[in-house]
Amino acid sequence: MEAQFKMASQFRLPSDMEFYDLSKARKGAVLILLYPHEDKINTILTLRPSYDGVHSGQVSFPGGKLDPTDESLAAAALREAEEEVGLNRKEIKLIGNLSNLYIPPSNFLVSPFVGIMDRKPVLTKNEREVEKIIEVPITYFLNETIKGKKMITPREFVTFEAPYYDVEGHTVWGATAMMLSEMMEVIKQL
Repeated sequence: MEAQFKMASQFRLPSDMEFYDLSKARKGAVLILLYPHEDKINTILTLRPSYDGVHSGQVSFPGGKLDPTDESLAAAALREAEEEVGLNRKEIKLIGNLSNLYIPPSNFLVSPFVGIMDRKPVLTKNEREVEKIIEVPITYFLNETIKGKKMITPREFVTFEAPYYDVEGHTVWGATAMMLSEMMEVIKQL
């Protein structure tokens, strides 16, 4: 949690977690995929299309809600990654997970899973769910020069300052930035 909150906005404090009833939160999962490409270990982010919703136009890991047909949260992460970017879930080996993260605006408790592939995947975006697939070396997020703070306007009537990563001109903030921050702490310890 400490690593996640390094990239949390001014409105998200660790002490706030005690006020949320997580038993009523919807469950979801994301996949942080690691794979080799050009002598580096890459990962995938997706740019969501613009729509009338809380996470419109945001950058995130492939993932989504737990469906009744999913055997587990890990299965949900793999299914969503297959649906959104065309990954073959049978070719992915899950090696662990990061800390769960509650997202108040959408009332989701998200479980991030880390998976690996031994080769660069063939990616096909789901036009309805993904505007753009962004492939980037995972160590890119260790570069302090891509981190900053700026005013974010997720909805017309709300603006606040939040830390972010600049990835190919895209602002990666919120839950995704918090997960990346934890992932970077794990990588630093390797």
